[in-house]
Amino acid sequence: MAGRLDGKVAIVTGGASGMGRATVLRYLDEGAQVLVGDLNETNNKDLMDELRGAGFAERAEAMRVDVANEDDVAQMVRRATERFGRLDVVFNNAGLGGAFGPITEQDVDDWDFTFHVLVRGVFLGIKHAARVLIEQGDGGSIINTASVAGLCGGNGPQAYSAAKAAVVNLSQSTAIELAPHRIRVNAICPGAILTPLFHQGDPEAATELGATLQPWPEVGRGEDIAGAALFLACDDAHFVTGHALTVDGGIMAAGPHLYGKVAGTQAAQSMVGVNRGTTGEKHSYRRLGS
Repeated sequence: MAGRLDGKVAIVTGGASGMGRATVLRYLDEGAQVLVGDLNETNNKDLMDELRGAGFAERAEAMRVDVANEDDVAQMVRRATERFGRLDVVFNNAGLGGAFGPITEQDVDDWDFTFHVLVRGVFLGIKHAARVLIEQGDGGSIINTASVAGLCGGNGPQAYSAAKAAVVNLSQSTAIELAPHRIRVNAICPGAILTPLFHQGDPEAATELGATLQPWPEVGRGEDIAGAALFLACDDAHFVTGHALTVDGGIMAAGPHLYGKVAGTQAAQSMVGVNRGTTGEKHSYRRLGS
């Protein structure tokens, strides 16, 4: 049976862990050739070891990419076309938790760092992917990871939420601009997804927490986002563009405003700092008043 991405070439940033890793595996299963861009070199190596064991090494490559660095992003796009001959799908997925704490206490450098990764990284991914896709003349799909935190207040820290709202709007704006070239641009808005960024080393506690945040009785998995990313990448979604697809177990339908009000997020209100996700770099934080 033919895969839904047979003959397609995809880039997935933040592809060595969490939702990105699940999407890389799904894209490969569906016949795509995939370039993974991830800042964490250890995760890149582990992923490639896994892919070699699964027989996917000929259709996959991983490279260290800082999505906030334009040279890195340009090189990533160039490498995908050099290795696989073309480009069809770009999933701008790399992310992290970013700055948190009371707005009166946050450090401006932590705020800027958050926006550099979550917004600038998406901008650069769209920019350099669109150049190639326009030149090829065959259309394509650009997918950006946003969040339910970007759809209303109260679903995440201020910087993270504002950045993800920017991703939704940027996806809509560029969808309009690129539509004449048959390049679709969409966003995925995950809810509570059991990834290293969410569970912070305690999957069992995160599973219980995730199930309390939403009507759906099970916490989301990376594979749930991979399924959405597959739909938006393939020809089944050829008329879908400018859309923010929520994959959240009903959080938005139920009426959210969760951050700081449920177990597991309350502690963040007594601290200030920055969460650097799965980049391999250390988080930094301090208790208020210290």
